[in-house]
Amino acid sequence: MNDDRTNDETSSAGGGAPLQAAPTPADAATTAPTADQVKLALRKVKDPELNLNIIDLGLVYDVVVEGSEVQIDMTLTSPGCPAGPEIMGDVERVVQAMPGVDKVMLNLVWSPFWTPELIEPRVRAYMGL
Repeated sequence: MNDDRTNDETSSAGGGAPLQAAPTPADAATTAPTADQVKLALRKVKDPELNLNIIDLGLVYDVVVEGSEVQIDMTLTSPGCPAGPEIMGDVERVVQAMPGVDKVMLNLVWSPFWTPELIEPRVRAYMGL
């Protein structure tokens, strides 16, 4: 008997479910980040006047990730902070560049009002506060 089928054809002749390809790194890159991953990325954003990142400064109050949307509640050191627009622009840029993020919603909040007590304790100690 002459069988012209290839091995691929004979292996699928058993009637089993077709094999699915394993996820590729590109597939993994499209999954949404976790809130902790967003906070880690936000460590790249610095207050240009204090040269400290906004996480250690305590400017980020909350990060919520829902699917491909990231919502960030943050404040500034003061309502008249001259670096405010720059900091907020950097936050949007850094988070939007993360794989799996389609939309960034940045909420500038004033409650609770920022005080130096919100700075990470180790950073406060380093600063002598």
